[in-house]
Amino acid sequence: MDLKDQLKNLFPDHEESDPVQESDEGTDQLWLQDDPLLCKYEKRKGKPITIIEGYTGADADFKMLSRDIKTTLGVGGSFKKEKIIIQGDYRDRIMEMLKAKGFKVKRVGG
Repeated sequence: MDLKDQLKNLFPDHEESDPVQESDEGTDQLWLQDDPLLCKYEKRKGKPITIIEGYTGADADFKMLSRDIKTTLGVGGSFKKEKIIIQGDYRDRIMEMLKAKGFKVKRVGG
């Protein structure tokens, strides 16, 4: 007996629906701005970090962008006070990703 058969026995009135699949369509719908995003490099407690700031759109879009950057690079990071903080020096790769999405990016510092 399959798992679906067992569930049908437990819940006979339930109608099966199509599974919802996540796609990358949400990342294409980010609000693009006129001012460039600032990509900075800093060291905190001796460890390198990359900071992206200057986004003037909705916080939810910026959080989605930070999640996309972190998963693509496979690194840790956070979103705090309208800044994306990425662990490590990934300025070049992040700038390429943002330019591919249609953002203007400005490199700040070295």
